[in-house]
This record gives sequence, structure tokens and C-alpha cells, in this order.
Amino acid sequence: MKIDQEQFKTPLFDAMVSLAESRKVSFHTPGHKSGKGISTRFRKFVGPKIFSIDLTTLDEVDSLQKPKGVIKEAQELAAKAYGADRSFFLVNGTTGGNHAMILAACGPRDKVLVARNAHKSVLAGLIFSGAEPIFFSPAVDDNLKLTLNVTYEATIRAIDAHPEAKALFLTSPNYYGICADLERIIPYAHSKGLVVMVDEAHGPHLKFHPQLPMSGVEAGADLVVQSTHKIIGGMTQASMLHAQGPRVDMTTLATVLRFVQSTSPSYILMASLDLARMQMATEGEKLLDKAIKLAAEARSKINRIPGVSCFDKAMVKNPLFSPMGDFDITKLTITVRDLGLSGYQASQILNNKYHIQVEMADPFNVLVIVSIGDRRDDLNRLVDALRDMSKEYHGKPSQSSFIAEVSLPPFGKAGQMTPREAFFRDYRYAPLDESGGLISSEIITVYPPGIPLLVPGEIVTQEVIDYIRKMDRLGATVDGLNASNSTIAVVKQ
Repeated sequence: MKIDQEQFKTPLFDAMVSLAESRKVSFHTPGHKSGKGISTRFRKFVGPKIFSIDLTTLDEVDSLQKPKGVIKEAQELAAKAYGADRSFFLVNGTTGGNHAMILAACGPRDKVLVARNAHKSVLAGLIFSGAEPIFFSPAVDDNLKLTLNVTYEATIRAIDAHPEAKALFLTSPNYYGICADLERIIPYAHSKGLVVMVDEAHGPHLKFHPQLPMSGVEAGADLVVQSTHKIIGGMTQASMLHAQGPRVDMTTLATVLRFVQSTSPSYILMASLDLARMQMATEGEKLLDKAIKLAAEARSKINRIPGVSCFDKAMVKNPLFSPMGDFDITKLTITVRDLGLSGYQASQILNNKYHIQVEMADPFNVLVIVSIGDRRDDLNRLVDALRDMSKEYHGKPSQSSFIAEVSLPPFGKAGQMTPREAFFRDYRYAPLDESGGLISSEIITVYPPGIPLLVPGEIVTQEVIDYIRKMDRLGATVDGLNASNSTIAVVKQ
């Protein structure tokens, strides 16, 4: 693949280094003044140079609020690398990008088709904007006990059933790497006049290797947000928002981003975006090729271990599996229920006994992300740990009967209130076990992955209550309840 020589440029990072090396006297923020005021312990651990590029808005390094110099140039290079008309740096993660997309595309009372596997930040964006979601459900697989993604057929049915909708919001890939069929969905949505937004938090690498699924930008989505920090070389909180086409008002989008982003953005985070883009554009295919091969090797070895399994692309695209659009093979979803362990228990064992930290756990699986930073020794260590766990737990008495009782996540029942109406209504705290039939005032999620069980305005069902209780018993983190998971905020009747 021919490399655009312009993509070797890192204008923002170069300007930051040049300013740091000029050793100018600083009478501006941040108050540590290039590290001179930083705690000695902090400086000893990370070294002094990092503080010299912890900068504020200055002529030499431009302003994120209104870029016209090196930040503007860096964002233009990102747009070229990803194939977008405009790209924007984000310093508060894809969360802020989801907020911005919804606020830019939707106003109060606008109807938005939202795949129900959306992240909680999408719901927050709907609350901010006053837009009204019309939810439609993803497919599930009862054998793997996984929520997959929305199918093409279900999405088309939702679009056809709601001609009043203004926009469509999809999450692809999901946490497990399972994609919606964007290549077919987006043209149909556009033919019906919809703005298409894609939460592609887990797909900043897709554009840069032919064996990976098509990215949202390549598929024609109008707005796409990606967590550069999740898979490739951005630092935590560093994300990008890409926009293209006539359906996006770029002026409105830029204005919204000024509202939802800090006026004191981290230049270190922005520099990591500049460098991560350069790295992907100039050597991404080579780096990802290694990651893909490591993931394939590990998947093959894991599938030979008694009591554990790891599904692959062939299974995702199998007609018996509610076929999806595609699958990111760098994600390893390791099913451990046949060991008699929950995913949460397996995660703790891997962490405490083998010093291996996974990305997330659910009742039945642990999820491993293989990225450009992994090495063969890392994957071999994981495989060896799973072999050891198989010998210890497979075929022995366990709490597997309780795990088998856990269903796939249910969702609340649609009520008569929008998320914004319910969130801003007077509320009270009710005992969780007595909340059936009441209207949630909060976003309730099991985190990760952060997909809401309850959205403000939805009616609490007994199925949700039972699921929360089972997740609590398994050791999951339930976000949105009180500290003891005993009470829930509900709308005052």
C-alpha cells in the first residue's frame, strides 16, 4: 500500500516539543510551570519531560476551541487518513463525541432510532438534547449467551415503521467486536432521509487493515466517533469525531464541540492523537497484521483447551447465529461457563493468581483485546493461565447451576416519558425489590460494557430487578443504584 508522505507529519506534537525546548519563562497556566511545581514523587516516577509539554492555549500550539494553526493542520491530516471531510480531536473520550453527535444532529422532540445496545453516554446525549429515542433491539444468541448487534432486517423494519424519525444511531463494533451491517444499512437509511451516527468507539483501527471490518466512515456514515485510546496509540480519554457529507452542518458541529469540551484541553492527549494518526497512516497495516496473527494463534490454542471456547468470524457470519455484518478478529471473547466459573470469577482469578488483567467480564465470558501493543509472550501467558484453570476447575463441582440460571440482559419497558422528562422530574428513592411498575429516573447499567438496563422514562420490570440481583451476587458492578444496590431513583407519581 502506497503511503501518503504527508501523513508522516505531526504538526501539533512538533510545535509542542519546539515550545518546550525554547525554555521560555512561563507566567501562564498550568501552575506547575513545566514541572517545577510538581510533587517530587510524581516527577521521579514519570520523568521531567512530560510536564514540559503539559501546555495551555498559546500562539505556538493553537487553540482547540477555535483551531487555526497546528491543531487545525493535525485535524486535517486525521480527516485525510480516515477518509472524512472533517475530523475533530476529543479530550473527554467518545462520551463527549456521542453527546456532540446527538446535539448537532437532533433538537428537542426530534425522533431518533437508537439501537438498544447503545452506551449510557448516548442516553445522556438524548437527555441533553431533548430528542426522543425510538429503541429497537439487537439480536441475541442464547447458546453463547451474548447480545450480538442489530441485524440489517431489524434495522430496516425500524426505519420503515417510523418515517417520522430524523436520525439513526448505531453502535458498531460492539464491545465483543460484532458489527452491524453498515454497508447495507447506511444507504437505506440515507434513502429515507436519515442522518446516520455511529458509535465506533471500538473501531479506530478498522480503516487500516483489509482483514478488518469496514469502518463507519468508509460505509458512508455521516458522523462517526472513535476511541483512539481503546485500540491504537492514543492516551486514555483521547478520541476523534469524524464527519462527512451534506447532512452534517459542520458549523453547528464545531459550535457544539466548543460547548461540550473543556476550554482547558490536555495538550498531551491531543499530541497522542496526532501521533496515533501518524502511526496508523504510515505503518498501521504492518502493526495490525501482527496483532491479527497473534489473536488468531491465541484463538486456535484457546479452542483446544477443555472447558473454554472463543468464537470466530465464521460463527458470527453463520446464518444460524443471527448473522451480523462482520467481526473484528482482534477481540477474544473467552467463554468460561463450562469451567463452572462466571466471567467475573475468571477475571479475578486471572488477575490475582496469574497477574493478567482482561478488558471486561460478563456472567459467562471474559473479553481480551489484542492490540498493536501486545506481544506473543503476552498471549502465551494468557493461554497457559487458561490451561492451568481448566485443569483446576473443569469437570469439578461449582456454582455453574446458578450461572446457568442467568439470562441475557433484559431491558425496561417503554413508558410515556422521554428520557429528558423523566430525568428532570421530581424523584424519590424506592427499594429496588419494590420498584416493579415504577418509572426509572436514572440510567442503570452493568458496567462494563455500560449498556443501559433501564433508561429514564422506562418502567422497571421484575425481569430487570431479578437480573440486577443476580449480577450483584456474581460480583458485577451495577451503576446507577445506591452504594449497596438496594434502592433506585424513580419518578414521583
